[in-house]
Amino acid sequence: MDWNTRVTELLDIEYPIIQGGLAHLAYADLAAAVSNAGGLGQITAMSLPDPDSLKREIRRVKELTSKPFGVNFAIGQHDRPFEHMAKVAVDEEVPVISVTGGNPKGVLDMVEGHSIKKLVLVAARRQAKKAEELGADAVMVVGQEGGGHLGRSDTGTLVLTPQVVDEVSIPVIASGGIVDGRGMMAALALGAEGIEMGTRFIATKECKDAHKTYQNAILSADETDTVVIKRSIGAPARALKNGWTDRILALEEKEVGYEGLKDYISGHSNKKYIIEGREQEGFGWAGQGAARIHDVLTVKDLFGAIFREAAEIRKKWNAKE
Repeated sequence: MDWNTRVTELLDIEYPIIQGGLAHLAYADLAAAVSNAGGLGQITAMSLPDPDSLKREIRRVKELTSKPFGVNFAIGQHDRPFEHMAKVAVDEEVPVISVTGGNPKGVLDMVEGHSIKKLVLVAARRQAKKAEELGADAVMVVGQEGGGHLGRSDTGTLVLTPQVVDEVSIPVIASGGIVDGRGMMAALALGAEGIEMGTRFIATKECKDAHKTYQNAILSADETDTVVIKRSIGAPARALKNGWTDRILALEEKEVGYEGLKDYISGHSNKKYIIEGREQEGFGWAGQGAARIHDVLTVKDLFGAIFREAAEIRKKWNAKE
């Protein structure tokens, strides 16, 4: 069945599915598995310690797949400089870069004049329009259901996606709460031409750094088992609810600011949970879509399940014509 859209044409992929950046988890094995399955896998650049590490990871992906892949740059408020890492992506001629969590201009300017395709994550119509003006080839629209960092409003994917579709001329990729074929078909019905999934790819066998404790927490979560932290410092983000996030929220109520929160919301605290499995000593990002994730599959099997479900929906729609 043909799943061709402007997103698949732009990125030269078979299926309109993009794997999210997944801080501390999105490395060569996962990225290559997603690309080999027909989607767009990505490496998380800013979780790596230095440019040489990124170069090695890019080259490892190239050994594992001949298909297009991306490098994600999460350039949040308190991240270290990204320029030396972006230079590696340019020098290595990666097919795609994506920018999340901050003003994309710096990265997009560095890519200008190269054949690299440029994706930007946005959480508002204004941001989407600005990304288009700055030269983005497509925008990824994240609603408040998503895991990790979100927009400052509480607008959901169902409302935000068509709003952005109507605002820009470049392709729109929907993100937030999408984990299966039903979610993909809903996104396409809203006018998106592809989807990005983050949480769903954590619960795959190729996401090798994700601790079983973290994966099992995703599998057992329902729609009420995530919480938004960091609102008080203007950087809201959705994580699995646990004792650690309870402490963060208690501190936010006391208005301690970034300095009072930094040890609790650091990458180190994140890794304690997601990589070491110490769930009461850290936090793990997850979206509300975790409620619909019930198994840890290979990426290939996940794609098979998504497109079988999507094909059945398409057949039902066609049967009613």
